[in-house]
Amino acid sequence: MADWTWWLALAGALVIFELFTGTFYILMIAVGVACGAIAALMGYGPSGQLLTAAVVGVIATGLLHRSRFGAPGRQNTARDPNVNMDIGQSVNVDTWSEGKARVMYRGAPWDVELGPGALAEAGSFRIVEVQGSRLIVSNK
Repeated sequence: MADWTWWLALAGALVIFELFTGTFYILMIAVGVACGAIAALMGYGPSGQLLTAAVVGVIATGLLHRSRFGAPGRQNTARDPNVNMDIGQSVNVDTWSEGKARVMYRGAPWDVELGPGALAEAGSFRIVEVQGSRLIVSNK
């Protein structure tokens, strides 16, 4: 079997492994290994193939690490809709008292506070943050 087929078989195995783990870093290593196959097709010797695979793999993982997919920014969990399902939901507030109110939400009473820039007027509000048992809301 030719060298390039071994490289491609290894790249395919890495892609399959990546599917089970869900990390893109293994995919970047598979890209490097695929480049090793290309180097083999171009007639490079084993050391040239290994060097090509290693350099491309390192560069690809470095680029991934610097991208938004490699190191996602930390977000305040009180404002993250992926963590708290209440973010983005609506609540109705009938009366405000000094920027605070009490509403029934999901079958329980909650304290509500106005978020920055929100106006204290009766109506529907959007939840932008949850701090313990307090909902921080903004105007819709």
